[in-house]
Formats: sequence, structure tokens, C-alpha cells
Amino acid sequence: MKFGLQLGYWGAQPPTDVGELVIAAEESGFDAVFAAESWGSDAFAPLAWWGSATQRVRLGTSVAQMSARTPAATAMHALTLDHLSGGRAVLGLGVSGPQVVEGWYGQPFAQPLRRTREYVDIVRQVLAREAPVTSAGKHYRLPYDGPGATGLGKPLKPIVHPLRAELPIWLGAEGPKNVAQTAEIADGWLAIYYAPRLAGMYDEWLDEGFARAGARRSRADFEIAASAQVVVTDDPAAEIERMRWVSALYIGGMGAPELNFHAQVYRRMGYGAEVDEISALFQAGRKAEAAAAVPDELITDTAIFGDEAHVRARLREWEDAGVTMMLISVSDAEQLRRLQPLVEQ
Repeated sequence: MKFGLQLGYWGAQPPTDVGELVIAAEESGFDAVFAAESWGSDAFAPLAWWGSATQRVRLGTSVAQMSARTPAATAMHALTLDHLSGGRAVLGLGVSGPQVVEGWYGQPFAQPLRRTREYVDIVRQVLAREAPVTSAGKHYRLPYDGPGATGLGKPLKPIVHPLRAELPIWLGAEGPKNVAQTAEIADGWLAIYYAPRLAGMYDEWLDEGFARAGARRSRADFEIAASAQVVVTDDPAAEIERMRWVSALYIGGMGAPELNFHAQVYRRMGYGAEVDEISALFQAGRKAEAAAAVPDELITDTAIFGDEAHVRARLREWEDAGVTMMLISVSDAEQLRRLQPLVEQ
């Protein structure tokens, strides 16, 4: 099993020690470094900036939000980063949610599965550079022929010859239909809140996609990158307490009350009553009470805290469940280096 460093997205100010973290990750044997975006910092610029100090690690987006850019623009970002890094780019894409898509990007959220399929098809056309790029899709049409079109649009190939036509595309997916489509059309799955005890359920979703006609991959060459908090510590209780606040935010605040994909993930784990309570408290502005309502088990289902022996044993559970990469967030270089013996095992 490989390890990836998740840089995430920025808070109110840019982080100050990321360059050191990225170098430490490469020195410690990490396979990849990923950056995310929400509605502040973007996912590509940090990889180009801090990744320029590395030689080996892959540089991935986890995730680049599809509504933020047209498919052709995203393909331009990916092929540019791939050239600059010498073929180390991984394009991780995700649909985000309606609050961000419609509230921030001003785009419709409807039909995310179909939009994803059309989007990935256009990106692959750009990277293949076999013919001028065209799309007759419902959501993305090239050349554009909708309202306001001049009729002068022309199918184009990218000026720059992409370094790799098969640049890997991974998709962030949470629900059964989305995960199945990911197995069908993508090269990897960016799994959030992955719980090894539910591996059988995930396998059913994935196998449905692998079995579809024209599926790109099989279980043997498909990557599953699970985002998880992994901390080697003598005080796991303190880490659990810290995570209560993060969990309450994502369950109660990262999505509309009637449509929160993160909350749905925890419902599938069997935490329906807890999700209802946490959501109600958070949305009422009682955030401390919402955090206190998060049970330990909800956190430890998807995170690993403990001494080296405990962490090593739990990582083996993730690997046995089919995870090919642990995508880990760390607070500083020292914490990252404490993981090095586990990376090297």
C-alpha cells in the first residue's frame, strides 16, 4: 500500500510550512502529494509551486471541482502540470455539492453523473489529441451551439502535445451510482470517509462498474485512495476530541440540510440517528453541542490514532479491504516523519 500527503485547501490565510512538508513526504517515501479546493485556494497552483521542489512524488488534485472550469480548461491545467513535473500529474475530479456549484460557481448542479461522464470524455479527447475535440452532450457542447452562439466555433486540438495521453484520472465519489461509474470510466477512486468494515459494500459498487462494457480498468489495475486521519500518538483521545469538531462541520454544515453527501456516507455506516442529532444541533448554531454528540466510533471507523503498533495493525485492515493508497493529512513535518517507518514497511 502506498501513502499520499493530502495538503487540503487553505483556510483564512495560506499555510506557512507546506514546502517543508512536501519535501519531507518525498524523503519519507510517500508516493504522492495532493491538493484540494473548495471556495478559496485552487488545487493546481500549490502543486506547481511546492511540487517544483520535488523529483519523484506524483502531484494530484483531490479534488479539482468540475464546475470551476470547463473540461477543456481542466485538461489544459492537467497537461501543463504533467509537462512541468515530467509526467507526475494525477487529475482528481469531483462534482462538489449544490451549495458550492450553484452558490459559488453559478452553475446548475443537476445530473452530476451524466455531467461527470461528459466531462471526463472531453478531457480524455484533449489528452489523446487524436482529432479535434467535439462533444454533443447535454451539458457540454463543443463547438458551442446554444443560445447566443455565433456559429463560428471550430473544433480544435490542443496546441501543446500532451506528455501522456493516458494521464490518470481519479474521481471523488461517495454514493453507489457514483462509485460504480468511477470504476467504469476512471483510473482510480478518491474515497472519503472510507470504513474498512464496509469493504463488501464498496466492492459491490465497484464490481458493477468494472463489469460494464468498455470499462477502462479492472480490480487489478485500479487505484483506491482513501483519505484518512492517521496519527502516531500516545494520546489518541486528544486526536479523537479534535476530530469531533471537524466531523460535526462536515456532517452538519458542509451541504444543505436536505442534501449533504457527507452525511449520507455516515448514514450508510449505520449512524443515521447520530447524523440527525448532529445536523440539528449544528444548524441551530449549537456547534459545541454538535461536536460533543459525535461518538468515538464514528471517528475511529474512518481514522487511525494510536501508537505505532496500533497504527500498523489498522493500516493492514485498510490494505486488506482493497485500499491501494492512504491519503493522509498531517499537521507538521515531525508528525509526518513519525509515519516513515510505516511507509517503509
